Amino acid sequence: MNSIVTQRFIKCHDKLREDNRVRSSRQFALSLDYLPQSLSEILRGRRDVTIELLRKAVEHYKINPVYIFTGEGPMFMTEKSHSDFRVLTIVTNLEDEQRIVHVPAPAHPGYASEANNPSFVQNLPHFSLPDYKYKVGTHRSFDVTGDSMSPSLLEGDKIVCSFLEPTLWENGIKDNYVYVLVTKADILIRRVKNELKEKKQLILFSDNTYYESVELPLSDLLEVWYVKTKIGPFLPARPQPTGSNLQQNLHQMRETLQQQHQLIRSLQESIEKMLESR
Repeated sequence: MNSIVTQRFIKCHDKLREDNRVRSSRQFALSLDYLPQSLSEILRGRRDVTIELLRKAVEHYKINPVYIFTGEGPMFMTEKSHSDFRVLTIVTNLEDEQRIVHVPAPAHPGYASEANNPSFVQNLPHFSLPDYKYKVGTHRSFDVTGDSMSPSLLEGDKIVCSFLEPTLWENGIKDNYVYVLVTKADILIRRVKNELKEKKQLILFSDNTYYESVELPLSDLLEVWYVKTKIGPFLPARPQPTGSNLQQNLHQMRETLQQQHQLIRSLQESIEKMLESR
């Protein structure tokens, strides 16, 4: 029995044929650069639709991904909704399992404008993690740059994030959680206060109190990624005290020695008094 997502995909295929938008299943498959024999297997319920085939169908025939994955809304997007929709490119392995695409710091400036370009995303580094929670859904990892989220996140750390569908932003973005926010001009890593319902904006906060909060209009927001895991460097040995730390340690040692000296002196005076009383 094929999955509910595959069943909805088949309904979209049948609707395209019914409306004469495609002449045959073979034409439909070839238009998506897909083997007609493999599509036939999907239509007969012998295999499930692949993520890559869904992506191409969304791009080419404006199939509504919200309908495909949730069953809600129309099967196909209108021209207006499609113009605002951002197709998310993924990378898979030979078993058709999604890989985690890594966006290194040098790629941050171009990611906002090139993330819907398949060749750009497929040329980024990608990897997998053994935990099952990274096998479900779409994940990206990003380099942390700057000190805006210090001490929680330091420059050079890597964060693994899960994709949050735009239809879930209004209710799914939780206050005080950390997200990667891809805007039209930049990639931001911030804590968030969700004001999408009331004011169509997010308030972004830094853990570093030096930085002030900023308002991010919904119209500038392209992608939202929920931060799940931090990957940072491990120091195998304790750092040796240097500079001000060394002076502070010496000062503490001096105070301790003085206290011990006073204690010994008090003890000696007590012993002398005891001897005199005899």
